[in-house]
Amino acid sequence: MKKIALLLIFITTVSFDSQKEDAFAVGEWFKFRIHYGFVNAGYATMEVKDASINNKRVFHVVGKGYTTGMSRFFFKVDDLYESYIDRETGNPYQFVRKINEGGYTKNQEGFFTPSANKILVKDYKHKTENTFSIPKNTQDIMSTFYYLRNYPNIDKIKPGESVSIDMFFDDETTKFKLKFIGREDITTKFGVVSTMIFRPLVQSGRVFKEQESLTVWISDDDNKLPIRIKASLAVGSIKADLEAFKGLKNPFKVKQ
Repeated sequence: MKKIALLLIFITTVSFDSQKEDAFAVGEWFKFRIHYGFVNAGYATMEVKDASINNKRVFHVVGKGYTTGMSRFFFKVDDLYESYIDRETGNPYQFVRKINEGGYTKNQEGFFTPSANKILVKDYKHKTENTFSIPKNTQDIMSTFYYLRNYPNIDKIKPGESVSIDMFFDDETTKFKLKFIGREDITTKFGVVSTMIFRPLVQSGRVFKEQESLTVWISDDDNKLPIRIKASLAVGSIKADLEAFKGLKNPFKVKQ
């Protein structure tokens, strides 16, 4: 029953931009409403802050997810994800994962050593430390989102083509793959927004009905923000819509 948490993970891994300059800047913030029909199940927020590591300025990105109302009564979720990202390469230096999903908890920190292609993971709950070998340019959950927003030539992708990156999660590196479906204008609370449609390839059986049960609509502008997420689950479905935003680096385009 980790539906909200799983959806947050995919929200944070499906945005792109073809521009050479960063598609985001310090001060960017946006919020998603996660719901079953008209019933609010929870919210997810993403924010870009300023920070420094070893006297070098980096992006400090923070993602939070939480259930609300009756959903919180039946299944409480309080998730915190953080990443410290190199402003030039887009690669992470450090991540934080502190979650509580219906009593299932994790409290971890990861420290990347890009020159050695290694990551040290400190598990504060189990009081363990482990070092893992990783491929070059491996991302964590949060850095994946921002790395892909600057992905080159994504606007030129053709239906049926895919984008793949290496992502470190749960003590292993996985190949995260996204297939481009096409373009569509959708109606939102902000107006009609032009979008690009992607389907992340996810593990089927446990939560999702099949490998391509998740559909993501991304703004077809220089921000490449996730606008809508829809997931067909083993039991029912869940949806998330962009609720609010501020501090975007580029104009948010809405059709009149």
